[in-house]
Amino acid sequence: MLSREEKTQYNRHLILDEIGEEGQNKLASAKVLVIGAGGLGCPVLQYLTAAGVGTIGIIDDDEVDQTNLQRQILYTIDDIGRSKAKVAAEKLSRLNPFVFFKVYEEKLDADNALELFEEYDIIVDGSDNFPTRYLVNDACVLTDKPLVFGSIFKFQGQVSVLNYENGPTYRCLFPNPPASGAVPNCSDIGVLGVLPGIIGSLQTNEVIKMITGIGEVLRGKLLYFDALTLQQQVLSFKKNDTIEVDQLEDDYDFFCGIRSDTFEEITPLELKQNRENYQILDVRTIEEYNNFNIGGIHIPLDMVLNRVLELNNHKPIVVCCQSGIRSKKAIEIISKSRDDLVLVNLKEGFSSY
Repeated sequence: MLSREEKTQYNRHLILDEIGEEGQNKLASAKVLVIGAGGLGCPVLQYLTAAGVGTIGIIDDDEVDQTNLQRQILYTIDDIGRSKAKVAAEKLSRLNPFVFFKVYEEKLDADNALELFEEYDIIVDGSDNFPTRYLVNDACVLTDKPLVFGSIFKFQGQVSVLNYENGPTYRCLFPNPPASGAVPNCSDIGVLGVLPGIIGSLQTNEVIKMITGIGEVLRGKLLYFDALTLQQQVLSFKKNDTIEVDQLEDDYDFFCGIRSDTFEEITPLELKQNRENYQILDVRTIEEYNNFNIGGIHIPLDMVLNRVLELNNHKPIVVCCQSGIRSKKAIEIISKSRDDLVLVNLKEGFSSY
């Protein structure tokens, strides 16, 4: 039963015939886990909280950075350096005191995913990388939880509801991950600040529909949205019964072609302290390089293969990009042609320089 204060808080839901007090009680009884409190996670968390979802889990091991503020509007300058999950829970508690938050300041991995997912009714994926997306999908399949998927790329976004009522999964949509480095994230190529708000709101809309039993859920459908034209397309896809998930992968980074153990890395601080001992190879675009650089050789990633002979071996080469992903791809390309070079990846790239 809703208290008098809750009835006031949720008045605009209660007067909707499609939701009413019965639907609001369903929301209050629901448990939703949000993966990531970043671009997508912020609007998802804000609207789930405002809607009155009773228990909301937030898992994110990241801290607020100033570059987040352009799109992650749950945070402010005063939050820089603090845990995203913790800050989010603190602020959301002030939005709705009737919601219970469970905060996990840790990275989601194969060791904790299954046990964690068992506690919740619905999983919302706000991650920005393929290893986590495949992990989340597989854990949802194994625990029989519906998954609300969202992704963003520059000006485009996608939303779908996966593993719902025996429907198709992420692996039915994308059976194999793209080649490592083939799809850069927003720290590499940028993203329109308002886009995560739009896509995250659409994800939340699917959660509310599932909980309350209203509307038509995006089961077996992928919604595509273009912020530049406001065009939307809904594409249908079917379940692939030949795809089976009977256990989690041992290493999702390896599954997605990210072989971090093969790369020697250096942190930005270590590089600053020992700059004279290294050469610098910057593989970002011309625009990125002109906007900010620390000198050295500039060869965009798509030109590395043709210009690999320009590199000399008199000092180790620190390969740099914005996030540390394209630089790993460059190292793979160079290593196939030159075995006389010592190549070191700048860990997390210039985003933390």
